[in-house]
Amino acid sequence: LAPGQRVTLRGLVVNEQGCLFDSCAHYQADSRGEVDLCRDTSQGGDYTGVEPMGLFWSLSPAGMERTKTPMKVAVSVHQGHSQPGAIPGQVLAKAHVERWFTAPGVRRIRLKEGSVRGSLFLPSGDGPFPGVIDMFGDDGGLIEFRSSLLALPYFNFEDLPKIMKDLHLEYFEEAARFLQRHPKVKGPGIGVIGTGKGAELAFSMITFLPQVVAAVCISGCSSNTITALHYGELTLPGLRFDMSKISISEAGVFDIFEALDDPMDPANSHCLIPIEEAEGHFLLVVGEDDRNWKSSFFAEMAIGRLRQHGKDNFKLLSYPGAGHRIDPPFLPLCSVALDRVLGLPILGGGERKAHAHAQEHSWKKIREFLHLHLG
Repeated sequence: LAPGQRVTLRGLVVNEQGCLFDSCAHYQADSRGEVDLCRDTSQGGDYTGVEPMGLFWSLSPAGMERTKTPMKVAVSVHQGHSQPGAIPGQVLAKAHVERWFTAPGVRRIRLKEGSVRGSLFLPSGDGPFPGVIDMFGDDGGLIEFRSSLLALPYFNFEDLPKIMKDLHLEYFEEAARFLQRHPKVKGPGIGVIGTGKGAELAFSMITFLPQVVAAVCISGCSSNTITALHYGELTLPGLRFDMSKISISEAGVFDIFEALDDPMDPANSHCLIPIEEAEGHFLLVVGEDDRNWKSSFFAEMAIGRLRQHGKDNFKLLSYPGAGHRIDPPFLPLCSVALDRVLGLPILGGGERKAHAHAQEHSWKKIREFLHLHLG
């Protein structure tokens, strides 16, 4: 570029559901005519400050279509400073960046083992490697981008139930045993990571299944919610949503923050997962601006119960400004999502920059936690 030239950088990407996202940021070239995102400050657009991955985490919806991984981002440099959503200036340069979610040599195997469905990811080499089961919340289907070793759906996939009905922990136990027996899995214990309802299932797995020794619970509740959970003769009923406590914005987005029944109410004690019986270790990850439900309160409730029973097998990561779905780094904030159980667009909360920093920091800590407890 020319020395001191003012330019707009833009990012364009089509996600796996076919939605077009875009982002932009304003920069000024240095005396050599260069812009370096690791060094230079964005002066405006979708974010400000020194943010090397800002074009990724500030992506926001722009239209509709469909694609597959890798995530392909078209990055372009435009003359002048154009505002987000505006027609940009003349294209000065452009490039394509591919973001892969699996490392070279990783094999993906579609899993159909007994009643278990999912995807198994095997690193190259003989191993053995730590084994981790990965689950998301009320999204439904198979979500693979975060998977360390096994992505485990529990409804709305292949011959699994189309909607989330009563859940049986035996299904998750079968998956844990399969992973524990696999010749490439290090053992003796395995880990589990879950978000939302998946985090709640992670609480249950580490509590009841001796195979699970480490659980990463992101934005989860330590009471069973929505549907009953069965395990042998035991049944934990699900906390319900009070629809009268839901508010709706002018845009038609539902705020359910106050709607879940109070898990601390003695009348709901039969829904509590007895996490104090777990022998393994917990990592609790929450966003303090989660509007999906009271993640911070739920985390403090879980920690209080563990401490009450003399346990210190937990660590809390709590992030101001972060919303509900804390994903791996540099993925855009999901501020509103369609809840597959309620069938409604639900407010997730969060501020983009704070949420992006929470994702980057927590991902490093999650990896450290799993390496520590799984070897």
